[in-house]
Amino acid sequence: MPSHEQLSELLDPATTVLLTVECQQGVVGPDSALPELAREARSSGALAQVARLVAAAHETGVQVIHAIAERRPDGRGANHNARLFRAAERLPVQQLSGTTAVRVAPPIEVADEDFVVRRLHGLSPIQGTDVDALLRNLGCRTLIVTGVSANVAIPNAVFDAVNRGYTVVVPKDAIAGVPSDYTAAMIRNTLALVATVVTSDEVLACLKRPRRAGRG
Repeated sequence: MPSHEQLSELLDPATTVLLTVECQQGVVGPDSALPELAREARSSGALAQVARLVAAAHETGVQVIHAIAERRPDGRGANHNARLFRAAERLPVQQLSGTTAVRVAPPIEVADEDFVVRRLHGLSPIQGTDVDALLRNLGCRTLIVTGVSANVAIPNAVFDAVNRGYTVVVPKDAIAGVPSDYTAAMIRNTLALVATVVTSDEVLACLKRPRRAGRG
């Protein structure tokens, strides 16, 4: 566990970006395609913690990127090479481009300066998307990863970010997966080996500093 000073150094607003992963209405909203995951994200408090972190980022000048998973109505370009993808095609709620399902879910607020990055394929919010290029152009050194799910997209994001040279911070109470005890096991046995695992309150304490000059 890093000291407050060490964490504050990692979370310099000028070089830190907050990533929310699949915090969209069709995933964590009341009409989710994945109701068990949506219930866990809300009942655990993870979604509320993501909203707190996003609000603090807006207040302190930390860039926010929202990673959204969606598909075209005709399915063109989407993966079909795993059980997960085939099951998603049969769900009653589809993450279709332009629909309510792919809007960022309340209580998270999207500011004008946020980036919303949409992907039509794959499992990762970073691999094969604009996220890495945006992070580099923003001068990012530390990426805060939040959202869902601890089963698939969150570990994908963490590994991809680490492999690309970013330092990753994971607020353990701002991610969720199913079943409810899986997230803690994933954090303890996997994510803690490659990321700095903290609480949302610890991140918020470090972000409470004056807004810095904008980035290029």
